[in-house]
Amino acid sequence: MLAGCASTPSTSQKSTGWIKDEVADSYVFGYPLVLMGVARDAAVGTEPGQAPLNTLRHAQALPPIGASNPMQPSLDTLDSTGWLDVGSEPVIVALPDSRGRYVDARVLDMWTNVVWSTADQFATRANGIKAQAIAFVGPGWQGNLPKNVKRVDVPTRNAWVSVRIQSNGTRDLTAVRKLQRAIRVAPLSVYTGDTRSASVVPPRSSADLAGGAVGASGTPAAQVVALDANGFFNRLAQALTDNPPEPADPHALKILSDLGVTPGEPVKLPSASDAIAAGLADGHERVVTPPSNLLTGNGWSWFGDGVGNYGPDYALRAYAAYAQPGIGTKDDEVRAVVTQDSDGHALNGANRYVIHFAPNQLPPVRGFWSITAYTKDGALGESAPARIAVGDRNGARRNRDGSLDVTVSSTRSRSGNWLPAPRADLQLVLRLYAPKPQATDGSWQPPAVLRQ
Repeated sequence: MLAGCASTPSTSQKSTGWIKDEVADSYVFGYPLVLMGVARDAAVGTEPGQAPLNTLRHAQALPPIGASNPMQPSLDTLDSTGWLDVGSEPVIVALPDSRGRYVDARVLDMWTNVVWSTADQFATRANGIKAQAIAFVGPGWQGNLPKNVKRVDVPTRNAWVSVRIQSNGTRDLTAVRKLQRAIRVAPLSVYTGDTRSASVVPPRSSADLAGGAVGASGTPAAQVVALDANGFFNRLAQALTDNPPEPADPHALKILSDLGVTPGEPVKLPSASDAIAAGLADGHERVVTPPSNLLTGNGWSWFGDGVGNYGPDYALRAYAAYAQPGIGTKDDEVRAVVTQDSDGHALNGANRYVIHFAPNQLPPVRGFWSITAYTKDGALGESAPARIAVGDRNGARRNRDGSLDVTVSSTRSRSGNWLPAPRADLQLVLRLYAPKPQATDGSWQPPAVLRQ
């Protein structure tokens, strides 16, 4: 009898243990697709701050003080972003000649893989892009494209496009806006003049009707984490209909099927609420945990060669989607983040820090680089000078030996390279635009942040 009693919990755990594990695995697998769907639904529409499908929304000014959406807003560029629908016909994105100004354009599929970017156009040093037109073509489309339009196949119905144009401060905004107005996005039929452009708003999805809807408040990541298991997997099931896994993964779909998750169908999760809740919690934890192949050095962390084209590395893909939404490939951008000084203490603007770049250890870029200070939550500080970034395009001065020092504090420093910081715990972000290979292969790392 004692032996029988002792075996009962083990048997129960065995019968539901697979559910916990498969819920966690499936959450990590599907997180980028669900996150992109939530981000699209929040951004597409006719309300203020939104834009219809196949239309760009242009940022007209540098982010305001306290801005945190998107997290860690850039002070180096003005961004034009939008969502494409390539389900019925190709969508053409036409970019103007930037006349030597740095422009970073990229398109991500719904699994956050980069299907196209301008990174390969910066062979030596970023010196702008030439006029070009790219047709983004959905699965199964056959037809002819206009002459001199490059074809790029997209494996999912929707895609996210971002065009970031270098800005040299508020006095430079007029020139940036002129370039923004010259960007054209249009379905093939509109581009060739066969029909008039129409504003398209996605219909309310079956996931919304089945309890998978999310509120409009909070970042997309916050909205996704608020979903219960039914809400998350309903959104995933509906999204899979038009956005099959990339790369194709029958095993992952089989695991989802075991859980009652079938593309386009209402979800029927097993009757094991405790195991499902435990699996969901495990999935949440795994998404926000830095994977082992994240590059680290001197307290900084950043993505290496695998970013942007993840293959079956679902852990890296999920973490990248969570930590740096819209991140490109290793050739597009490196964004290194540090929250502690060289002694392991949290960075705080009440202190003074120095970042010393040796002459042969300056950020390796073909474009340019900058450092920006944010609150620990990724917002710009409340003090007016906090809109300043320090980098090689805005007057950072080197020492006589070719080295460079950046001083970080909330109080003004006599140092020529003073980076204003929030008067609280903070994080620093070092951006490398069009980085060189050593920035992502592990042979270079940012210097430590030293407290004075």
